[in-house]
Amino acid sequence: MPNPLDIMGGRRTIVFADKIPDHRGLALSSDVSVDINSESLVIQRTGPGLSMKIQAKDCANGGVFQMEPERTDGAVTVFTHVLGDGVFYFDNPNVRDRLGENIPCSGILADGTPVFCKGANPDGTVTVTARVNFANDVSDQFVGRDSPQAAARIAKGCPNSIPNPFHPGTVNHCGGVSQWSVASGGRMGQVMGEDSTEIAPAAKVCTANCTAQNQVQGKAVVVGFPFPVPDAVRLQPRFFSGFALP
Repeated sequence: MPNPLDIMGGRRTIVFADKIPDHRGLALSSDVSVDINSESLVIQRTGPGLSMKIQAKDCANGGVFQMEPERTDGAVTVFTHVLGDGVFYFDNPNVRDRLGENIPCSGILADGTPVFCKGANPDGTVTVTARVNFANDVSDQFVGRDSPQAAARIAKGCPNSIPNPFHPGTVNHCGGVSQWSVASGGRMGQVMGEDSTEIAPAAKVCTANCTAQNQVQGKAVVVGFPFPVPDAVRLQPRFFSGFALP
């Protein structure tokens, strides 16, 4: 429906074609628990040796969406994220231009309130590291990124040489799919809009009763992204060799 916070340019957009956790033989079999309030949604379901929670917040303008697996055997869960048609991963040049810089993330608000980014450097700054985002060619405000917590990305043989006048480099990431190894109790999600291009600390490690959050309680700098995204930083190929949905 029309919404003033829309970042899709009024277009219905399938961001992810699939978000698939591999439970390796376990199954969710309980009734589904659903909790909805004005800005968030929590869905939970369990099965023998397994539980899953989905949290979503601030959905009008993207917000966050995260899935949390928990296994009694403590094993990891591999998630496969497949982007929708027309959506692609890219190495964000606005971030790469500033690699290694320490950017302030704490300070004093206009009303005199002191703020501090949790997880920032001791001096209140955040050191810039490379950033893979996703975007499309039709919505100039639509941008997002995968958001892991207690998770590690699985490199799948898609090496890309990234040109940059300041910090050229290599990124092993496919253009339309990513895979992640998520610890039991960890999460795999996404953040959208400005939250996906701000220079803020990585999410703290949490493996129990984690809460979906999409705001840094500080003064994180938003570097944005170029639109349209240059071909040179769009990650290729779209899928790794032998890719097939689980």
